[in-house]
Amino acid sequence: MIYQSPLIKSTLIFAQSAGEAANETAEQTREILAEVTTWKVTQALILIGCAYIFVQIIDKLVNFISEKVHREWRLVIKQSQPFWRMLIVSLVAVILMNLFLNLSENNLLAITGTVAVALGFAFKDYVSSVIAGLIGLFEVPYRVGDRVTISNHYGEIVSYGLRAIHLRTPDDNIVVIPHNKLWTEAISNANTGELEALVVTQFYFDHDLDIELVTKILYRVAYTSKYTQLKLPIVVIVEEKPWGSLLKLKSYPMDARDEFIYQTDLIKRAKAILGKYGIAYPKFPVW
Repeated sequence: MIYQSPLIKSTLIFAQSAGEAANETAEQTREILAEVTTWKVTQALILIGCAYIFVQIIDKLVNFISEKVHREWRLVIKQSQPFWRMLIVSLVAVILMNLFLNLSENNLLAITGTVAVALGFAFKDYVSSVIAGLIGLFEVPYRVGDRVTISNHYGEIVSYGLRAIHLRTPDDNIVVIPHNKLWTEAISNANTGELEALVVTQFYFDHDLDIELVTKILYRVAYTSKYTQLKLPIVVIVEEKPWGSLLKLKSYPMDARDEFIYQTDLIKRAKAILGKYGIAYPKFPVW
């Protein structure tokens, strides 16, 4: 008689059970596929096509309404876009399951096992992104209209899809970033659902500048800009560098999408006033 250790016996029993389960799942899957007809496939394709068109209509409608309402409601309406997309996708998924599976207990068990194996090997990254996107709807690390930095890409989120977000950079490029970056990347969010986002404008001067005068000028420039949100704080920070003095003007535009227009306005108006006072910039390159 050949001796087998308990561990080997347990392993053999587990392997046998796994094999039986796999065979049973395969048999149930074959039964389901046998019920698939040309008419059902046609219905499914029509349904998917209608869902795609409906999603496009929803996207355009949300964007259109968000640009027509009062500025304070723009982001609220845009941020509803992922919800409507997820609702449509969920409804289509339920209808398709009912069409092909009849949602019976046996059919659900069979398809669950088949899908689990397929997703585990072939679509793990996609599923990871989808799950991260669903979690993102509740944790809200970002949403449509937010200005974020992810993987060295900075810009405004213009679309929140099932798998990824679309980020428009300051150069007007669209960067597609999958949601699974939530697991591995730090995400910097400048406005977290608000209309305003902090803008830091830097000015460089020689060491011998009149710090009080320059500070007053920068405050004046910020307070008189037509883009400034006066309800939020305006601060001037001074830093000493080997080559001179660095002054940072921290202020908020009324709309985060005006970030670069606002910064340009501050620099142009500040330089015009500084030039009248003959305030010099550093004589050596800034490293």
